[in-house]
Amino acid sequence: MVPATAGRTTQLERFPWVIFWVALGLRLLAMTLGHFYRISPFEEHFKFGWEMGRIARSLATGQGYANPFDHPSGPTAWVTPLYPLILAGVFKVFGVYTAFSAWVILAFNCVCSALTVWSTWEIAIRCFNRHVAVWSAWIWALYPAAMQYAVKWVWEMSLTAFLFSCILVLALRMRNIGGPAEDDPATTRRWAVFGLLWGLITLSSASIAIFLPFCGIWILKGTRQFRRQIPRIVLAAALCLACIVPWIVRNALAFHAFVPMRSNFGAELWMGNNPNLQGMLIGSPVALEDQELLLDQMGELAYSKSRGRLAKQEISADPAEFVRLTVRRFYFFWADVPHASLKGKAWTEYARGLNFQFTSLVGVLGLVLAIRRRIPAAWLFAMAFLVIPFVYYFVFVQARFRHPLEPLIAILAVYLFQSAEKSWTIRWFRRNAT
Repeated sequence: MVPATAGRTTQLERFPWVIFWVALGLRLLAMTLGHFYRISPFEEHFKFGWEMGRIARSLATGQGYANPFDHPSGPTAWVTPLYPLILAGVFKVFGVYTAFSAWVILAFNCVCSALTVWSTWEIAIRCFNRHVAVWSAWIWALYPAAMQYAVKWVWEMSLTAFLFSCILVLALRMRNIGGPAEDDPATTRRWAVFGLLWGLITLSSASIAIFLPFCGIWILKGTRQFRRQIPRIVLAAALCLACIVPWIVRNALAFHAFVPMRSNFGAELWMGNNPNLQGMLIGSPVALEDQELLLDQMGELAYSKSRGRLAKQEISADPAEFVRLTVRRFYFFWADVPHASLKGKAWTEYARGLNFQFTSLVGVLGLVLAIRRRIPAAWLFAMAFLVIPFVYYFVFVQARFRHPLEPLIAILAVYLFQSAEKSWTIRWFRRNAT
């Protein structure tokens, strides 16, 4: 069953911007009135952006892209550079670790999160209908869990989620789903934007890049005259590489080694596969306790490689335990990681986990229904659900890792409940007609 798309041309042009302004206003009010910009100075403001904050401080004070922890440790590729560069610009203008800087960077997060209302709307109206689009957009605007990373966290989640939703919107446009008829929807301009967006999102959160080939193949599957697309694909690839190659070159010069995106995979593999952390980070200091000295002694790259070797030894010594931890991480990705800060608050933790689990469940059920009914792009969404979490299952998980998928989860949940409502209404009328 493929839903009709007739008559959607005008709807696509009438995004209700009032939803965006409500979303932005609520986020700014919550951040400001909740004083979330007053970040604790504990441990020299480490909670102000954690490693990204430290790198931004180093950039703003003229020490270069370096020093991701509490002590000078030299050049780093611990995290990808897009958000630290933005934060460094804020520090440069408004001061390092000041309350004003915190307000500005959190306001930037709020803008990204509020703009996701627009991309959520367009994904929903192109694939489903106006009713699903309106409800999905309002849920994203008003739902507290959707705004938490924007108003509280100096990190890249809101930026990454917005960029990823833009990529999905662009993919739908390039397949001409739900819009006006176009002879050649995968235009040169759209391919160029596609390449730039993938370059930016790779520099924001490199793990999302695993979805790139699946997205590209899905677009090509629906295009005509493949030969015409070849130079456009080359242009997209060139623009994507133009974004990320400078970072790769910089890493090669800094480390005298090939470091494509991040240097810390071995360290993160150890964090998730050592007997102390049991596959997740919930506030234990074990992951960081030896970093300070070893980073000084070994250097970042050697340290990460040594942690990776330890992790591989653990995995080889007890593969059954690795499988158990992988299953555990899979569960926690979709059911939520327990919070160390909520220990002793059983009801708070229970309610939080129940909310996380419920949204995952209805999102997956909505996806299954969309696949069964052959909704356009349902398989693209399914690949996002399958591929994007994949690396985390083998390393470690945190609740924030699900955030790029949450606009899709909201859309699919609304679609599920709308379909259930229609089904119930049809049965009610049939029963009363007889």
